[in-house]
Amino acid sequence: MPSVLVTGASKGIGRAIALELSARGHRVIATARRPETLAGLPVDQRLRLDVTDQESVDQAVRDAGDIDVLVSNAGETVRAPLESVPLAEVERLFRLNALGALRVAQAVLPAMRERGAGRLVFVSSIQGRLVLPMIGAYGASKWALEALAETLAIEAGHFGVKVSVVQPGAVSSGGGERAKVFLSENDPYAPLYEALPALRGEVITPEDVAAAVADTIEQPAPALRVPVGAPAEKVLRARKEAPEDEPFLAAELNW
Repeated sequence: MPSVLVTGASKGIGRAIALELSARGHRVIATARRPETLAGLPVDQRLRLDVTDQESVDQAVRDAGDIDVLVSNAGETVRAPLESVPLAEVERLFRLNALGALRVAQAVLPAMRERGAGRLVFVSSIQGRLVLPMIGAYGASKWALEALAETLAIEAGHFGVKVSVVQPGAVSSGGGERAKVFLSENDPYAPLYEALPALRGEVITPEDVAAAVADTIEQPAPALRVPVGAPAEKVLRARKEAPEDEPFLAAELNW
């Protein structure tokens, strides 16, 4: 079975992915910024890896040995209107969600290219293809991630490296609940923030995403984009069919 390095494996989707892959017999290298948070995972290796730190990435890749598959999962989100979101937070999300994913991909790609085989699986979101109010900074980082992934699919595909982007909708991973919220007292955007749950739609579990990631890894010819669950498939299909000359909202919103 292939050797799989998973970033952001300490909790939520990443932890579920590590558990699912281990249960299927893969050699799993689970990584996190704080490796002590990986205790209890039945995996082959537990390594420190901060996707925003080049030295940390390089050391983890050296310690991992041969890597057949990268599952790039590390990421965070915030809740704020774009009018007032701190730009430092936007920069942080891009460093983590997009540039961090590229940094780890750059570290594993040379060996994959040389042997003519490998897999890059990026955990994205439906928000890599559409936008939701109050989560725009996160969505922009995922749009960037999807652009990077599709480019890698073209460039590295020439050398036998397969690239996939997994796109769940709302997931009960706790990420949204842990997100920083930037709203001032009597903020004019507060009603929109309160209406946000109606837009996020039906929630799936981290285990649903983990199963989709594992299935993607095990397919001989995986798709570039892999929506996870019926809600994601429905909204992405609606986005594809919607006119491009006006903003797209996944549901009607009154606020």
